[in-house]
Amino acid sequence: MAGSSIALKLACVVVMCLLVAAPLAQAGISCGQVVSKMTSCINYLKNGGSVPEPCCAGVKSLNNAARTTPDRQTACGCLKNAYNQFPGIKPAIAAGLPGKCGVNIPYKISPSTDCSKVR
Repeated sequence: MAGSSIALKLACVVVMCLLVAAPLAQAGISCGQVVSKMTSCINYLKNGGSVPEPCCAGVKSLNNAARTTPDRQTACGCLKNAYNQFPGIKPAIAAGLPGKCGVNIPYKISPSTDCSKVR
């Protein structure tokens, strides 16, 4: 039953991300890609501990895929929406995730980030 709840939330996040990303049609990355790469991070983002290797692999892959400004803005918006869809994510853990995985991104993973200013 818990798996169904997570799957339903994930589906909602994907739909919301697609709606948000629609105006950014020129972007090469989609919210579906962002969510699929970050799904393995949810438990870590809520509970801390050590970062699972599949999570870091997703973070690195997402960083490599988001090379242009529109891609980074899309990824940022998708992460913000996903952040809001999974209650219990700890802000400090989310903000520190890229660094824990050895990745430097040009914005903070936070629901307060203004993705339109991401370059």
